[in-house]
Order: sequence, then C-alpha cells, then structure tokens
Amino acid sequence: MKKRDRSKKQGASSPFIEQKPFDTNDKENKGVRYIERQVRLPFLTDSDPSTGEDYGSTEDLWEEWGLTDRDSSLKRGKRRILLGLGIAVAVFILLFSAIFFILPNVLPGLFQGTNIGELFEEPVVNYEYKDPSYRVITQSSVNVMSEPDVASGRVTQVLYNEPVKVMGNETNGFIQIETSDGIKGYIKADTFIADMSSVEPDLHEFKLVVSDLSKNIMTHASNGTLMCKVMMNTVLYADVKREGVYRVYLPGGDTGWIGSSGVIETEPRGEVGKVPSRYFVGSLLLFVNATYLDNGITMNGMSVNGAVYVASEINGVKMPRTAEGQSKVGEEVMIEYDAVSGNIDLDCIAKGDIVFFRGRNTEAGNREIDSIGVCTDKGTFLMKSTAGTTMRLMSYEADNEIFDRIITIRRIFDTED
Repeated sequence: MKKRDRSKKQGASSPFIEQKPFDTNDKENKGVRYIERQVRLPFLTDSDPSTGEDYGSTEDLWEEWGLTDRDSSLKRGKRRILLGLGIAVAVFILLFSAIFFILPNVLPGLFQGTNIGELFEEPVVNYEYKDPSYRVITQSSVNVMSEPDVASGRVTQVLYNEPVKVMGNETNGFIQIETSDGIKGYIKADTFIADMSSVEPDLHEFKLVVSDLSKNIMTHASNGTLMCKVMMNTVLYADVKREGVYRVYLPGGDTGWIGSSGVIETEPRGEVGKVPSRYFVGSLLLFVNATYLDNGITMNGMSVNGAVYVASEINGVKMPRTAEGQSKVGEEVMIEYDAVSGNIDLDCIAKGDIVFFRGRNTEAGNREIDSIGVCTDKGTFLMKSTAGTTMRLMSYEADNEIFDRIITIRRIFDTED
C-alpha cells in the first residue's frame, strides 16, 4: 500500500513548512491589512504616539477620579437606593395625608346634602345614662321589695336590661333603687352592673321590644346554646339584622342572637305605635291560667296590674306598674244603667276597658283598690281567681254585686266597631 504524501497536497499547510515573509511591495497582497501595520484615522490626528496618549487607551480610575472600579459602582448603587427610598417615603406620606387628612375634609363638602354625604358624618352620641348612679339589671326579672328584706312586700318587678338608679348604700344585701317610672324599692345587690352601654340608644341601630311571653337569647344565630330567657316587654338593642334574627347587646358587653318573631322593631329612640284595643286584649289573653303573684309582671308570676302594664307597653301606651297609677290613666268611662232593672248596662264596658273594684266589705265611698278586671268580652274579665292562685277569665251577669263595687272604669285603647 502506498503512503500518501500529505505535504504535496494542494493547499495543505503544516507547521513545519517554512513561511515566506510578507513583501510590502507585493501588489497582489496590497489589499490585505495586518495588525503589524498601524492605521491612522483622520479624526485621530491630534493624538500623539510619543506621549502614550493613544485613542482608546485604558484610563486609571484611581489617578483620574480617585476611585477604584468597585468604589465607583457601589457609590452609584447607594445613590440609586437612597433616591428610590426617598421617592417611596414621599409617596407614602402623600397617600397617608390624602386618606387621613385631605379626603375626610374635602369629600364631605363635595357630597353635602346627598346620601353619600351622610356616610362622612360622624354619629352624635347623646348619652342618656351619664349619671354614675345608674345600673342595668342582669337577670330575667328581679323583685323590688318595700324593705331590704325578702319577707317584705313586693312593690313591683324589673326586667332584664332595664335601667335603674341606685338611691343608697347596701343594706342587708339589698340596695334601694328607683325605676324609670319613679317606683322606689329594694333589690338584691348582685342583680345589676354599672356598664350602661347595652341601653344607650345612640350606640345601636335597632330597638327591640319583646312581645311574646318570653324569648330565648342564644350564643349563635343558629344551633347556639341558651344564654338567657327574657320576658314580655323586655327592651333590647341590636346592631345587626339578618333574615329571621337580630344580634343584640347584653349587659356586660356580650352579644347574643334573638329570633325576629315575637319582637317589635323600632328606631333606637323610637316608640311602639299605638294599636286598637283588640291587640291589647290579645296580649292579655296570653296570661290566662298564669300563676298569680302580687305585683308580678312576667309569665313566671303575674298580677292583673302587671298584665295591664306589659300588655299596654308592647301595644303603644305608656302605663304605670301600680294599680293606683293605672286608675288615673286614660279616659274615664261613665257607667250606664238599665232603666227597667236598674242593673248596670254591660254594653257600656268595652273590650280592653280596665275596671277597678273596692273590697267586698268596704263602704260605698271608699276608693282603695282591692282588685282589677280587664274586659275581654261582654261581661267577661281577666282577673285573679277566687282562690287567688292563678289568672282567670271570670264572667258575671249584670245583677252581680261586683258591679256595685266599681270605683272607676278607664279606657286606654281606642275601641273598634
């Protein structure tokens, strides 16, 4: 086999082949430029090769600027960071000023007199219970006694979340108080607290008056546990209204949920609207067969004057709690008699009229109230039972001696035809 002579191959090169020197006079290679040849450009004629100041030569930063490459880069970076930080701080201050100072002062004026403008108005809170002697009841109902003793007579009762005013120091575990309608008596010292926020109208959105015999307040809107039971005519304040429930404020700062059925909603300072007598009678009939309790005002123990009090309040008429006070309210009804028999004409006593009787063995001119009856139908009255243990409907004929003991008849609700 013949060995190929690579050195003879056309165009081949080898590091061992001698290279010919370049001939500057060679016309054929004059178009080729080599780096050994210096090129002077017309715009570089000012540079002086003898001084070493050739164009494009590297500058010594330390000699020219007193800086190294690293120092120069760091200082430029720091300046950029400080500039960015300054801009961010300025933007933050501007936004802060706009949100908390400029907009609150400008927007209310722009939207004044519109619904939007009302959003910028701060609510005015007029506190009703600034006097430090006020307290609020924390139990479903509390007996108000005539003396600081459980054996004394019951004057009335006060209800959950009801404001009272402390009138003296503690005595025998009792403290003298005065109710909002001016009744004075003694209650247990552990049945109230000083925090009045649950009854300040301007702190809340809704006022609720319980119109059922009782209502439960629960921990949650659904599937909650019982927090307390409140009675008819209990007043609560709410800040949230959802479908079927309200969130109410409770004494001490807690909140709970109460169903919307069996409660009357008004504005925080609103009053329940007055209704015809049939609604008043309907409320009274809820207490038929309830346990009788002197001056009681709840389903757990009710009196006739107590029933008149709570039933009037939830139907739009302010009413005293005592029988004596109630005998002076409303319009007095004139008694009419049958011309033939001389007996009372029962038609003159309308549904809802309150009849006050003196005692059985008292003189005709005696005006001391012994019992009360509220007319629910012709000749029928809600009264204390004969045994004195329950509330009953009692019916009488026109010739019954009870009508001879009438002191006065008061009409507090408008009758219906």
